[in-house]
Amino acid sequence: MTTREVEHGITIAAPATTIYRLLADVRHWPQIFPPTIHVEQEDTGARTERIRIWATANGEAKNWTSRRTLDPDGLRIVFRQEVSTPPVAAMGGTWIIEPLDADSARVRLLHDYRAVDDDPDGLRWIDAAVDTNSTSELAALKENVERVHAAEAQDLVFSFTDTVEVEGAAKDVFDFVNEAGRWPERLPHVATVRFDEPSPGLQTLEMDTRAKDGSVHTTKSYRVAFEPDKIAYKQVTLPALMTLHTGVWTFTDTGRGTTEAGSQHTVSINTANIAAVLGEQATVADARAYVHEALSTNSRATLGHAKDHAERKS
Repeated sequence: MTTREVEHGITIAAPATTIYRLLADVRHWPQIFPPTIHVEQEDTGARTERIRIWATANGEAKNWTSRRTLDPDGLRIVFRQEVSTPPVAAMGGTWIIEPLDADSARVRLLHDYRAVDDDPDGLRWIDAAVDTNSTSELAALKENVERVHAAEAQDLVFSFTDTVEVEGAAKDVFDFVNEAGRWPERLPHVATVRFDEPSPGLQTLEMDTRAKDGSVHTTKSYRVAFEPDKIAYKQVTLPALMTLHTGVWTFTDTGRGTTEAGSQHTVSINTANIAAVLGEQATVADARAYVHEALSTNSRATLGHAKDHAERKS
């Protein structure tokens, strides 16, 4: 049985404790790590937790369940997959943060893994996925930690939520948003959709949407659906003004015979494209307002049509 052991590392200009805190809080991983689509904390204790992760590997969306042991004093996090997805038979490793001085640290990411049936092709697939994801994750960790630690441009990342109350069942509102393959016939701002659900609840959504000025923009997202409560997503093909866009559709029974439907967004502004899109005099505040309005317009439109759909069925 072949067990591969590999190590990746990077030096980050931030205190070791700051880096550890960011790695320990998995709720923010979709905003930090490019491959990560969504993370759910399924069981938490004082120093241990079970998490379920949805992420891309070699361009394919996968999910697995891991157990983590947290060591804030030793500045390390040990992880081991409890439920793996083929071709992975077993996977584990350790995040190790080693202080270099008060404001810098070396981050080492260790992995050990086996392929199903010791298949050499499967092992090569895992080799490539681990190398690609580890390199991407470490680079993204460095960029995000250093930006936050330097306390510069913190207004580039922001979140907001649009909500609507529906005189109908949460399941009906959920179904409308979940059935994205039908959006071109249901939503005026959606021109075309390419929708796939390779496994239950794990979806790929690529669509062309019309802006107020008549222009058409193509975006691609991975979505994870939790019927009938929420649908989490991450855009991987983004408009010019964004470097990040994650979100969650939520559907909550109010207990009053109605449903509160929400659309939450977290966005990071791409400062390199502000002048090209909005003009030389445009500021980060202008870009934030523009993106906020564009996303809210589409969210409110979708929520409004979902509301009409659910109320017709009630």
